[in-house]
Amino acid sequence: MHVTLVLFPQLTPLDAVGPYEALIRMPQSVVELAAMQPGSMTTSRGPLLLNADRSLASIASTDVLLVPGGPGTRALERDEALLAELRRLAAGARVVASVCTGALLLGAAGLLRGRRATTHWAFVDRLAEFGATPVHDQRVVQDGEVWTAAGVSAGIDLALGLIAALFDEELAKCVQLGMEYDPQPPFDAGSVAGAGPLIAGRVRAALG
Repeated sequence: MHVTLVLFPQLTPLDAVGPYEALIRMPQSVVELAAMQPGSMTTSRGPLLLNADRSLASIASTDVLLVPGGPGTRALERDEALLAELRRLAAGARVVASVCTGALLLGAAGLLRGRRATTHWAFVDRLAEFGATPVHDQRVVQDGEVWTAAGVSAGIDLALGLIAALFDEELAKCVQLGMEYDPQPPFDAGSVAGAGPLIAGRVRAALG
């Protein structure tokens, strides 16, 4: 099982690292970090860097193409070279997936047209710009071979779902337990409905 995790400058680190932590535990699988050019990628969280070992162009094909999100996606929606690489790799992939605003890159590449999809709650309505049907209240949406996850932490949910689909549910449960992924947050503020309009407004303003 060959997984290609796409990196780019100013990505949100947990969008990539969360799924990586789960998917790297699949047996007989290779998870590669790739970008348009190999090297260190800045993230949206201070000095933390992620390293791309390969260029996307050097990868002939992949089983799973996974695109994280982050502020860097805004400029990349118009990067025709990157979008062409996403289309090329998606054409032969068993699964095309995104976390958070990575869905906007899939949309800009034409990979969400006619699909149900989700992304971070602050940007989910933008999916309609790309011919997708926005889904607001699901952390993970599957439409055929395309899987999209909501914001940031939902990438872990996505990865566990992929493991269940590509291998089996028992393995996915083993991975979940190995990660001790048992969320019990101190506040009911992980959704717009739970956080309320004041908190949602402050977060939306911060996201720009």
